[in-house]
Amino acid sequence: MTSFSRYLPILEWGRHYNRSALSNDMIAAVIVTIMLIPQSLAYALLAGLPPEAGIYASIAPIVLYAIFGTSKALAVGPVAVVSLLTASAIGQVAETGTAGYAVAALTLAGLSGAFLVLLGVFRLGFLANFLSHPVIAGFITASGILIATSQLKHILGVSAHGHTLPEMLGSIFAHLDQINWITVVIGVSATGFLFWVRGNLKPMLKRLGTGPLLTDLLAKAGPVAAVVTTTLAVWAFGLDGMGVNIVGDVPQSLPPFTVPGLSPDLIKSLLVPAILISVIGFVESISVAQTLAAKKRQRIDPNQELIGLGAANLGAAFTGGFPVTGGFSRSVVNFDAGSETPAAGIYTAIGLAVAAVALTPLVYYLPNATLAATIIVAVLSLVDFSILKKTWGYARSDFIAVAATIVLTLVMGVEVGVASGVAISVLLHLYKTSRPHVAEVGLVLGTQHFRNVKRHSVETNRHVLTLRVDESLYFVNARFLEDLVQSRVTTGCEIKDVILMFSAVNEVDFSALESLEAINLRLTDMDVGLHLSEVKGPVMDRLKKSHLISDLNGNVFLSQYDAWANLTRKKTAVE
Repeated sequence: MTSFSRYLPILEWGRHYNRSALSNDMIAAVIVTIMLIPQSLAYALLAGLPPEAGIYASIAPIVLYAIFGTSKALAVGPVAVVSLLTASAIGQVAETGTAGYAVAALTLAGLSGAFLVLLGVFRLGFLANFLSHPVIAGFITASGILIATSQLKHILGVSAHGHTLPEMLGSIFAHLDQINWITVVIGVSATGFLFWVRGNLKPMLKRLGTGPLLTDLLAKAGPVAAVVTTTLAVWAFGLDGMGVNIVGDVPQSLPPFTVPGLSPDLIKSLLVPAILISVIGFVESISVAQTLAAKKRQRIDPNQELIGLGAANLGAAFTGGFPVTGGFSRSVVNFDAGSETPAAGIYTAIGLAVAAVALTPLVYYLPNATLAATIIVAVLSLVDFSILKKTWGYARSDFIAVAATIVLTLVMGVEVGVASGVAISVLLHLYKTSRPHVAEVGLVLGTQHFRNVKRHSVETNRHVLTLRVDESLYFVNARFLEDLVQSRVTTGCEIKDVILMFSAVNEVDFSALESLEAINLRLTDMDVGLHLSEVKGPVMDRLKKSHLISDLNGNVFLSQYDAWANLTRKKTAVE
């Protein structure tokens, strides 16, 4: 791939595009478009924006990702978690329903897009690794609960507010006297129907002998059926006049050209949320893209994905949208429907553009309760409390990170939750690495292998102490090794040589180097030799640039067995 097409993947796959790919991509686009229309409206509602913003955010971003992205199946657009983060972020700087709120959404998308592009250009995708899987799992679970709870007000037909679980529940209970029972019937019926569609419709159609393609199409059209049925019911019986909240007028137009707000105060207020949205969206998107790519042995370039997602968000910022990322459900649908290239996304965008121009009047009587049901059914699949049991049984530190992320997200809000989860993960990592595993090892009889004296029956020598250091040494854990050696070589003991086995050490920073020099100096004063064994090449290259190797009172051995044989033979000869 040329350097130019590397940044424009469309030039690579576009050269090999053929009629077969066109046919498969068109079929996938039809299925995804049917799924995306109600989803886009619903996620705009979740973000606190007019319904058309969801459709706008699903047109230009899809096209731009198809040009710059590397996944052949990823479908970009509004997703539940990012929509929740959007509502949380801009709800703090503007009031829902105002022009300032919409401008803030554009600005948030623009900042997110710019940040993602910068990360991609400077190849800084590794920064997303600071969000560990347990933290992500905990955050998504808590977000699913918050999102589902936030939609109860639409199911009940009451006015409620809040960004945390206590706030939402308190507000809902305070307004229970406003319940509209017709809205409740619509919302509960739509929710129950969508759950049934998700779990039972496809197996039933297969038993009836329906073809695979038609089965998939009908199963994915479940939300559309709920939208059509409830919309007709509201229109036919005039339920909007009985207090049922409806979508109302939706502009019949293509996405407009919009400009994000450039106010320094607005940018300052949204910068941190934009970074959080960018990182969380990227982690969610890249995990989906890599999972689907692996099934067809395709390659995903994470840094180019950053550019693709960044371009998509910039597109949303200038076409009336809000932050977007790769969605799990629609990407799986796209993949299962046979999408072969990103062109399927372009065809989907065309389908949505047609819907924006021709179909929006049809959703005038669409009840908000139906859109809320669509969101609830989609996000409850994200809730996975099994991660608590798994982490409790495997690593308590990860359990602490998951549990803290869930609790803090529910109680303090999404931004505090994910930020705290990251901070806790980093602190726990620093704590664990500050106490590296250092094992005293001995020779396994009849071999040249060395194992932990606490786990195996091994040969040791009272004059020689071998410590295997099982982690890289840096400023956090350097003093720990220094203190450990000092405690093992005490006045009156018979140890004459200490071997530090460095087979697992990949890095020694300057602080650790100074600790090694201090160990060498102290052992020299105690007439105890300090030796190194199995030092990796890159580590040795760095050590040779210091005075440690030249000042070492012992030797550097290629293998631990060489060190053992040399030093024990020397001690035996002396005795």
